[in-house]
Amino acid sequence: MRLMKYFNLPETVPLTQNEDGTVRVIGSRITLDIIVSYFEQGDKAEDIHDGYPTLSLAQIKAVIAWYLSNKAEVQEYIDERDAQAERLRQEIESQPGRLSLSELLRRRREQSIKT
Repeated sequence: MRLMKYFNLPETVPLTQNEDGTVRVIGSRITLDIIVSYFEQGDKAEDIHDGYPTLSLAQIKAVIAWYLSNKAEVQEYIDERDAQAERLRQEIESQPGRLSLSELLRRRREQSIKT
Protein backbone atom coordinates (compact mmCIF):
# COMPACT_ATOMS: atom_id res chain seq x y z
CA MET A 1 0.00 0.00 0.00
CA ARG A 2 1.48 3.37 -1.01
CA LEU A 3 0.99 6.72 0.60
CA MET A 4 -0.60 9.42 -1.49
CA LYS A 5 1.34 12.38 -0.04
CA TYR A 6 4.72 13.00 -1.63
CA PHE A 7 6.99 15.90 -0.83
CA ASN A 8 9.32 17.90 -2.98
CA LEU A 9 12.04 18.00 -0.33
CA PRO A 10 14.68 20.70 -0.73
CA GLU A 11 18.31 19.60 -0.56
CA THR A 12 18.79 21.77 2.53
CA VAL A 13 16.49 19.50 4.57
CA PRO A 14 18.02 16.20 5.73
CA LEU A 15 14.97 14.15 4.79
CA THR A 16 14.34 11.55 2.14
CA GLN A 17 11.15 9.86 1.04
CA ASN A 18 11.24 6.14 0.28
CA GLU A 19 9.34 4.45 -2.54
CA ASP A 20 6.60 3.47 -0.09
CA GLY A 21 6.19 7.13 0.88
CA THR A 22 7.86 6.98 4.29
CA VAL A 23 9.85 10.12 5.11
CA ARG A 24 13.04 9.46 7.08
CA VAL A 25 16.04 11.44 8.20
CA ILE A 26 18.79 10.82 5.65
CA GLY A 27 21.14 8.05 6.76
CA SER A 28 18.82 6.76 9.46
CA ARG A 29 15.65 4.79 10.04
CA ILE A 30 14.12 7.60 12.10
CA THR A 31 10.94 8.89 10.54
CA LEU A 32 9.58 12.39 10.25
CA ASP A 33 6.59 11.24 12.32
CA ILE A 34 8.82 10.47 15.29
CA ILE A 35 10.53 13.84 15.34
CA VAL A 36 7.25 15.70 14.86
CA SER A 37 5.55 13.67 17.58
CA TYR A 38 8.22 14.45 20.17
CA PHE A 39 8.36 18.09 19.13
CA GLU A 40 4.57 18.45 19.39
CA GLN A 41 4.70 16.88 22.87
CA GLY A 42 6.96 19.75 23.93
CA ASP A 43 10.39 18.20 23.52
CA LYS A 44 13.16 20.52 22.36
CA ALA A 45 15.65 19.55 19.68
CA GLU A 46 18.16 18.71 22.42
CA ASP A 47 15.68 16.35 24.09
CA ILE A 48 15.05 14.57 20.79
CA HIS A 49 18.79 14.32 20.25
CA ASP A 50 19.19 12.70 23.68
CA GLY A 51 16.73 10.00 22.59
CA TYR A 52 18.16 9.62 19.09
CA PRO A 53 21.90 10.37 19.38
CA THR A 54 22.60 8.94 15.91
CA LEU A 55 20.99 12.11 14.54
CA SER A 56 22.93 15.33 14.75
CA LEU A 57 21.40 18.29 16.51
CA ALA A 58 21.68 20.20 13.22
CA GLN A 59 19.63 17.52 11.43
CA ILE A 60 16.91 17.63 14.08
CA LYS A 61 16.75 21.43 14.04
CA ALA A 62 16.55 21.47 10.24
CA VAL A 63 13.72 18.91 10.25
CA ILE A 64 11.80 20.90 12.88
CA ALA A 65 12.27 24.15 10.95
CA TRP A 66 11.04 22.50 7.74
CA TYR A 67 8.09 20.99 9.61
CA LEU A 68 7.10 24.39 11.02
CA SER A 69 7.12 25.83 7.48
CA ASN A 70 5.06 22.93 6.10
CA LYS A 71 2.74 22.04 8.99
CA ALA A 72 -0.44 21.47 6.96
CA GLU A 73 1.26 19.16 4.45
CA VAL A 74 3.08 17.24 7.17
CA GLN A 75 -0.14 16.82 9.16
CA GLU A 76 -1.84 15.45 6.05
CA TYR A 77 1.04 12.99 5.65
CA ILE A 78 0.85 11.93 9.31
CA ASP A 79 -2.93 11.53 9.11
CA GLU A 80 -2.51 9.28 6.05
CA ARG A 81 0.09 7.17 7.87
CA ASP A 82 -2.14 6.87 10.94
CA ALA A 83 -5.09 5.79 8.78
CA GLN A 84 -2.90 3.27 6.97
CA ALA A 85 -1.67 1.85 10.28
CA GLU A 86 -5.26 1.54 11.54
CA ARG A 87 -6.33 -0.29 8.38
CA LEU A 88 -3.42 -2.69 8.76
CA ARG A 89 -4.23 -3.28 12.45
CA GLN A 90 -7.85 -4.05 11.59
CA GLU A 91 -6.79 -6.38 8.80
CA ILE A 92 -4.45 -8.29 11.10
CA GLU A 93 -6.99 -8.50 13.90
CA SER A 94 -9.69 -9.77 11.56
CA GLN A 95 -7.64 -12.76 10.38
CA PRO A 96 -9.16 -16.06 11.46
CA GLY A 97 -7.24 -17.90 14.14
CA ARG A 98 -5.40 -14.81 15.32
CA LEU A 99 -4.96 -14.67 19.07
CA SER A 100 -4.85 -11.36 20.89
CA LEU A 101 -1.63 -10.65 22.73
CA SER A 102 -3.37 -10.94 26.09
CA GLU A 103 -4.85 -14.32 25.11
CA LEU A 104 -1.47 -15.55 23.92
CA LEU A 105 0.19 -14.46 27.17
CA ARG A 106 -2.57 -16.06 29.25
CA ARG A 107 -2.10 -19.39 27.44
CA ARG A 108 1.68 -19.29 27.86
CA ARG A 109 1.33 -18.50 31.56
CA GLU A 110 -1.04 -21.44 31.99
CA GLN A 111 1.37 -23.74 30.17
CA SER A 112 4.32 -22.64 32.29
CA ILE A 113 2.34 -23.24 35.50
CA LYS A 114 1.48 -26.77 34.38
CA THR A 115 5.11 -27.68 33.68
